[in-house]
Amino acid sequence: MNPLRWLLIPQVCQALQRRYSGARQHDASVIASVLQLLWCTLGWAFLRFETPAWQHVIQDRRRLYPHISPERPRPLDILRYLLQSFWLLLFLPLDSSVRSERLRLNAFQPLFRWRQRLYQWLGQLPERMDAQGVSQRAEKRLRRLSPTLRRVLFIIVAMGTTLLALLCISQPFGLMTQFIFVLLLWGLAMLVRRVPGRLSTIMLIVLSLTVSCRYLWWRYTSTLNGDDPLSLSFGVLLIAAETYSWTVLVLGYFQTLWPLNRQPMTMPIPVDQWPSVDLLVPTFNEPLSVVKPTIYAALGIDWPKEKLNIYLLDDGTRDDFGEFAASVGVHYVVRPTHEHAKAGNINHALQTRCQGDYVAIFDCDHVPTRSFLQMTMGWFIKEEKMAMLQTPHHFFSPDPFERNLGRFRRTPNEGSLFYGLVQDGNDTWDATFFCGSCAVLRRSALDEIGGIAVETVTEDAHTSLRLHRRGYKSAYIRIPQAAGLATENLSAHISQRIRWARGMVQIFRLDNPLFGKGLKLVQRLCYANAMLHFLAGIPRLIFLLAPLAFLLFHAYIIYAPALAIALYVLPHMLHTSMTNSRIQGRWRHSFWSEVYETVLAWYIARPTTVALFNPHKGNFNVTAKGGLVAEQHLDWVITRPYMCLVLINLAGIGMAFWRMANGPTTEILTVWVSLIWVIYNMVILGGAVAVSVEARQIREAHRVEIAMPAAIARKDGHMVPCTLRDYSDGGVGVELREADALVEDEAVHLLLRRGQQEFSFPCQVQRVFGRRAGIRLHQLSTEQHIEFIQCTFARADTWALWQDGFPEDKPVQSLADIMVLGFKGYLRLAEYGPPQLRQLFTLLTGLLSWLASLLPKSVSARQQA
Repeated sequence: MNPLRWLLIPQVCQALQRRYSGARQHDASVIASVLQLLWCTLGWAFLRFETPAWQHVIQDRRRLYPHISPERPRPLDILRYLLQSFWLLLFLPLDSSVRSERLRLNAFQPLFRWRQRLYQWLGQLPERMDAQGVSQRAEKRLRRLSPTLRRVLFIIVAMGTTLLALLCISQPFGLMTQFIFVLLLWGLAMLVRRVPGRLSTIMLIVLSLTVSCRYLWWRYTSTLNGDDPLSLSFGVLLIAAETYSWTVLVLGYFQTLWPLNRQPMTMPIPVDQWPSVDLLVPTFNEPLSVVKPTIYAALGIDWPKEKLNIYLLDDGTRDDFGEFAASVGVHYVVRPTHEHAKAGNINHALQTRCQGDYVAIFDCDHVPTRSFLQMTMGWFIKEEKMAMLQTPHHFFSPDPFERNLGRFRRTPNEGSLFYGLVQDGNDTWDATFFCGSCAVLRRSALDEIGGIAVETVTEDAHTSLRLHRRGYKSAYIRIPQAAGLATENLSAHISQRIRWARGMVQIFRLDNPLFGKGLKLVQRLCYANAMLHFLAGIPRLIFLLAPLAFLLFHAYIIYAPALAIALYVLPHMLHTSMTNSRIQGRWRHSFWSEVYETVLAWYIARPTTVALFNPHKGNFNVTAKGGLVAEQHLDWVITRPYMCLVLINLAGIGMAFWRMANGPTTEILTVWVSLIWVIYNMVILGGAVAVSVEARQIREAHRVEIAMPAAIARKDGHMVPCTLRDYSDGGVGVELREADALVEDEAVHLLLRRGQQEFSFPCQVQRVFGRRAGIRLHQLSTEQHIEFIQCTFARADTWALWQDGFPEDKPVQSLADIMVLGFKGYLRLAEYGPPQLRQLFTLLTGLLSWLASLLPKSVSARQQA
């Protein structure tokens, strides 16, 4: 086979003929085609294309170089080939074959077999150590030693490790020595990150802390300019923000180092001895359509009916809620006054109506599964001092970030990190927080602390803090046992976070976990980290504005050469990113926290600062649920702070180019470092703007994806088997075995099973498209509605595997996603802005699209024989 055919010369010649015949496309097209022909000829002259290795590359060219078209050659294609080849050498696509797990393969595989063997050896190392019994032998030898000798050895090892760490952190290095030092640590980290297991994670944490502590030591000892008051002022602000971030980083590593992953405990006593439970559903201004599914699901919880009492706590005193409660047979509680909001509502019910041994609390939009109590109550029977058990807050509707960015079920949402990892880490240290819903509390312990705390607007966390101070235990089971509605728009989401931030700072002032009696040291650290997290507003704003101190005011916030800044800052950022990706990758993808914190920074900065000085100021606000967004629009009120920050950073970019042209040549590197920082901030701010564009939301009932066998009964008695693919409170989507087996507007019955029982629900076919059909529930009775909720939302396994569907975190891919997101944010800003702004962005879009065509592209893995 002639290799020249694969080098595209015939196609190039045809392209030359076609483009010569078109007068208007003559110049650029002919030049591109001639250059393509020239490059192919030079490649054939100097490279051995006839060899098997090159033949493999040529045959696989369309997969390896997907963005380079042979039919439409462009002048810079040779540069695109070179960049893509370099990309393939560095980031090799994953192999999906059964023969080898997660090996790195591409067209240049023979050059990298040594790396594959190294990764395989590292991956098999823990298993070999277990097979040889290394850890067991070491543990036996330690047990043979006397307790005194073990303590002495521990002290010696701890002191030696501490001294070595202090030496690595504080030893002054020259620039070349610093470069070699960080290069060695980075190489070690790159090897360790391939090794599975918790020991390698601890190693990554040690390396990350070494680099970060060294960076902070360098910042305090070598980078503050005391001779210039302006530089010193800006520098102190930045180093204060960095110290805050370092503190949160260290506490975060500690908090999530060893997740417990507690499993449910079966009930160890006979059914007739099971305790009584009061299930409370507080509500204030939510519509009845939101509350009904929660009550219907609660009625189906697997627990002795005589020992389960359900209370609807209506703080809005609405007659239709009372009628609804009476119709379904649940208790209805109202109170004459409405002080202390949700906490007061619950306390009133506890004091006046509830008599059970335990209290289960659900927000009115959280629909519990039937297995909730059986999954949670076993630990209370086993542990007499267990006062509270929390389960995750799971949401079947997208939050504003997921909906507005189109990332629902593609990227872990904002709360996944807390409920997926942080709470599990807290459970290790007996510091699980009560989160206000989806939890069970022991009634006697609750009475001992005076009920739900009312002094702050985050009554839930304050209540768990008081329980821990009294010596009670807590637990967390990371299995979703309820699902609810996320906030419907960004303004409501921000309002909710403002309340959380204000409340946690109020606790920090009024009942500081670092002081007072009753808490263990590890519990104090976990609570302190949770509260410090909500003080991130001002530090985040400082990071967004810090590079402008030099560009706009010529203030040296880091008084050091640009090369030194790069050698200290970049390793700190890279190690932190790699370690957090290893620890948090399943629950939060890299760089997304930058967008989350930036969106909230402006809005939580003021209330948290006020709460620090005046903790009694601030009211409880209820988060709206179940609303609609009629049209897509940009929320200009929410976006206003981001727009101010964007304009200031744009001024900084302009000043950067001015300083390059007119400033001293010795500062050009510093200008470039500041410019890169500003551009990164602009990308993050663009992401914040993108979140502010409210996507259209016209569904009152959100769809939940599922795969469950079902059947459709037609009027003539014919049964149509199908698979339930999604459902909502108002209808379902089904997949039929045969196309067009149903007719639109046809009245049918949907048949579903729950356990050994089968239920029938009247429906009407709304639309049919091939093997898919949309079916609307039609005139359900109250009993049928209850049965439908219990067959769908309240199934024990409905939410169990939802968190497992997210892809693995890839930091480079996440960074690319954030960059694209930032660019889209500015495009959306132009879309809703004045015509002149749209024209400017059209020009910039064309330029950036051309530059993007030069970037290498991801290559799909191919099955290997």
